[in-house]
Amino acid sequence: MEGKCELCHRQNIGLTKHHLLPREEGGKEEHIAYICEDCHKHIHALYTNRELAIRLSTIQDLQADDKICKYLKFIRKQPSSKKVRSVKSNERRKSR
Repeated sequence: MEGKCELCHRQNIGLTKHHLLPREEGGKEEHIAYICEDCHKHIHALYTNRELAIRLSTIQDLQADDKICKYLKFIRKQPSSKKVRSVKSNERRKSR
């Protein structure tokens, strides 16, 4: 499915379903947003599902987060045809 990413607002890009409230934390189909694959990978590289459920369960919460905000400034400048590599944050690696 192609369209506009609800997080970065890039147009004509492949979209994936992101569970704003992760399924393992009780999320249902009504707790989803359609975001691009790049944003989706980046979110999950930075945060655990528990952290997403506790403090980042809306698009507005994600957009206001410092780490995601910096990423959004970068990704909005990238063409929708470019795939961006995401690397797990040091904090995320330590949480495992």
